[in-house]
Amino acid sequence: MAKTVLVLLADGFEEIEAVTPVDILRRAGVEVVVAGVGGLELKGAHGMTIRADVAVENVKDLPDAVVLPGGMPGASNLKESPAVISLLKRMKEKDKIIAAICASPGLALAASGVLDGKKATCYPGFEKGFGPKTAFVRDRVVTDGKIVTSRGPGTALEFSLELVRRLVSEKIADSLKNDILAII
Repeated sequence: MAKTVLVLLADGFEEIEAVTPVDILRRAGVEVVVAGVGGLELKGAHGMTIRADVAVENVKDLPDAVVLPGGMPGASNLKESPAVISLLKRMKEKDKIIAAICASPGLALAASGVLDGKKATCYPGFEKGFGPKTAFVRDRVVTDGKIVTSRGPGTALEFSLELVRRLVSEKIADSLKNDILAII
């Protein structure tokens, strides 16, 4: 049975950070569903429009993992969504994988409390949103238990391959890395 991942998008999302995980995870055989916050037609920070599969408010069953791209004001919009915060808390409670990149760890993940007691990274400056119970690390991708965080657009591929490692296997992640000629 294929693993399932929910990618959360809100207006102002960073396109690279949204599309890269969707693409890489699907190449690995993961079922990816895009969930929209505030609608199904979402416009990225740089003008790309993506149509979501479902509204986040209508998500009932928990996936194996959830991914939050960054971008501004996308990450702020994720943080301000009660449905997103509730989903993150339920994911943590059920010990599911929670992944976020760029501004989203310092905004949405920090606001939901899922980073408490964890090491995490984010886009420079957004670590100010981390509470005193979160250890900021400057690594490009940081995995602490079921939490995966990353720095920004330039780390989106590494972030996505780490999710494949966690959800599918190291072998598939390495194979994908070779197939797409990644030099990371």
